[in-house]
Amino acid sequence: MTIEKQIELFRKGFPWLDIKAPATPERGIEVLSDEETAAAAAYADSANVAGKVKFVPASGAASRMFKDIFAGIEQPNDATRKLTANLTRFAFYEPETFGEPSAENDADCVRTARTLLGDEGLGYGKKPKGVLKFHRYPSEVRTSFAEHLVEGQEYMRNADGSVNLVVTISPEHRRLFEEALDEVRAEYEKRYGVNYNVTFTYQDPATNTIAVDKDNNPFICDDGSRLFRPAGHGALIYNLNEVQEELVSIKNIDNVAVERLLPVTALYKKVLMGRALEVRDTIFGFLRSLDGNVTAGLLDEIQEWLDKVLCIRFDSLPGRLEERAAVLRAKLDRPIRVCGMVKNLGEPGGGPFIVKGSDGTTSLQILESVQINMADPAAAAALAGATHFNPVDLVCCLRNYKGEKFNLLEHVDEQAGFISSKSYQGRELKALELPGLWNGSMSDWNTLFVEVPVETFNPVKVVLDLLRPAHQN
Repeated sequence: MTIEKQIELFRKGFPWLDIKAPATPERGIEVLSDEETAAAAAYADSANVAGKVKFVPASGAASRMFKDIFAGIEQPNDATRKLTANLTRFAFYEPETFGEPSAENDADCVRTARTLLGDEGLGYGKKPKGVLKFHRYPSEVRTSFAEHLVEGQEYMRNADGSVNLVVTISPEHRRLFEEALDEVRAEYEKRYGVNYNVTFTYQDPATNTIAVDKDNNPFICDDGSRLFRPAGHGALIYNLNEVQEELVSIKNIDNVAVERLLPVTALYKKVLMGRALEVRDTIFGFLRSLDGNVTAGLLDEIQEWLDKVLCIRFDSLPGRLEERAAVLRAKLDRPIRVCGMVKNLGEPGGGPFIVKGSDGTTSLQILESVQINMADPAAAAALAGATHFNPVDLVCCLRNYKGEKFNLLEHVDEQAGFISSKSYQGRELKALELPGLWNGSMSDWNTLFVEVPVETFNPVKVVLDLLRPAHQN
């Protein structure tokens, strides 16, 4: 996309989506019984799959994780006092590094913050989340990256004993991730009887977008240059498109828990995989039938299944059998994603909705709050009626019924990006976010939402989240 087109998007904005309703257990979110849960997990273990891989977005430094600590690095605040008072409960605590400071002493709180974030201490203010020490065990301390390795062996093991991971990182952090991998690889491979294949991949700088000021003119830095920024996680669709395996599990780097919660995490990852493969096999069966003798009865069956399972409903369909079959084939022959959804408990994140597209059909989509027109009473009512939110816990099938890999770039909705407010060098700016990886980048996918327990969602958005039970042993 040219700079001129990007600036035009700032000036015109993105079109609002036509939201018909929130996805709920009544329509749009599957809530499985115990029997259905067990059956889906068993299907994941028995279905044929052309390779599995765990895809972990892990780019960027953890600066937002320490925003409140940075704010108290000169004058103590509630966050630095709570950090200091609970310091020994954090996995990164070592007495020889931090000493035994008191939260009642302002100088101790300041010293704790500086030791945690500054170069003279741990330097966590500049490091990526993946290499930070998250969890302490009796005989080891694990980073969030290490926890993803442990998770991977539990539910993403291939038949040959390999566990494949693709981890998206920033180039300047590669050495830190390689060191974190080297520290544990041999021990984990021996402990769990697996072989890890880890690929580190970068967000392509060519996907960066220009930033503008409040008047939609290019943002000029102090040195006179134009500012270009990474265009959000939507740029990772290019990285995902390079994956060769058929089945992909996607989960953010900070969404991990201590190992005692691994059984429930692994179970529901297998449930999502099982449902994805069940949907895949149903769609493949329909497509093979369409290759043969097409009947009105077959088309009725496909149309009913699309409506009931994937919430795809058509305004109208052609009357002629061949034309109707072509429309239904086009809807079936697309990448598949099954997304876990957690009951709405007030956590930040996008949500599941039923949206009407430009072709007049409805579909299941994940929307961010900035994509919802709160001036539209119907859209505001849909948001108010939402029962679940998106924890970024999804499974994708990337091959068609002939075994060929989909070109994922052909299934992106370029009109589903959004504009966000940021700051740089102390000045406000507007940033252009590409269609998000699990938002507009997957708009033209076959989508299923499945409820998963809140115990599977344990993100660390701020450092004090590490005090929650899911991160304490």
